[in-house]
Amino acid sequence: MAKKKRGGPAGPRPFWSGTLAFGLVSLPVGLFPAHRSKPVSLHMVDEKGTRLARRYVCSKDGKPLEWDQLIRGYPVEKDRFVTVTDKELDALAPEKSQEIDLKRFVPVEELDPMRFERAYFLTPEKGATKAYRLLARAMETTGRAGVATFVMRGKEYLVALLSQGGILRAETLRFEDELRTPADVGLGDPGSPATAAVKRFQSALKPLRAERLDEAALEDRESQRLIKLARRKLKAGEDVLGKKRQRGARKTGSGTSSSPPDLLETLKRSLKEGLEPQAPAPGKKSASKKTASKSAARKKTARGKTAGKGAALSEESREALYRRAQARDLPGRSRMSKQELVDALSE
Repeated sequence: MAKKKRGGPAGPRPFWSGTLAFGLVSLPVGLFPAHRSKPVSLHMVDEKGTRLARRYVCSKDGKPLEWDQLIRGYPVEKDRFVTVTDKELDALAPEKSQEIDLKRFVPVEELDPMRFERAYFLTPEKGATKAYRLLARAMETTGRAGVATFVMRGKEYLVALLSQGGILRAETLRFEDELRTPADVGLGDPGSPATAAVKRFQSALKPLRAERLDEAALEDRESQRLIKLARRKLKAGEDVLGKKRQRGARKTGSGTSSSPPDLLETLKRSLKEGLEPQAPAPGKKSASKKTASKSAARKKTARGKTAGKGAALSEESREALYRRAQARDLPGRSRMSKQELVDALSE
């Protein structure tokens, strides 16, 4: 029996949890993104390696604006807007629900892939595996896809439920007004080409035919080249900005750092340094006390400001807090609860 690994990274958490409902059947499920974030992302930094923050500025005078000065406006004509408040947006939002409401089952070929926007895996919650497998098998053998609606982050989505290899997948669908037609881009009736010309093209395609898709052809080579470039420059010490975070690096006699220390040992030393009180230097007692007093006062003031800000943020809806987090580009915001958003925005 294989031993379970301990201390490894926790598995992914569901992006959304709720119930898949149709007729008298209710199936508890979790929703996981079927994609990963791009492995490579570049951040905007200054010449010292400090990350830059996004700010809104007035396009006329360049004056930076605080969050409470921002107003949402629906454009009605050039330079004219109808303003909409957070409260009005919350009133327009669909009623909160933890249910994927399956409306109907249609033939899979009726779903145009152009409508597919984002893919998610549906996983059965505890005790629902048997019903999940039955539904997946029934959909796959009949060639049917479910069409459903559900609410996520205060927005209603139209989704298609597909079954492949016993796994249910949800594809969020684009609405009708989001799609262009061939006529919109100037494509008229293609007509019917001559049979002889079609056969010539079929012959030209034969050398390029393959029975299976080569997944190696789908690799992101540009990202791989960027990663190699960054690693090579880091190893050579070229164009590296910012201070190295690792503490406790060993020094050689010439003052240059030797090979990196063991990470566990570095962590132990860091914890020891943080927990053991340092003896004050002789003749510096009064200065140390004064400094500590000032530091404590500053921390107390900062805590007071943070608490006041947090109280104000707590009165806002999660949707409004999420929009704030988007404006500040807070990492991990999509998985945060309301209180976690309040805490992160209060910092």
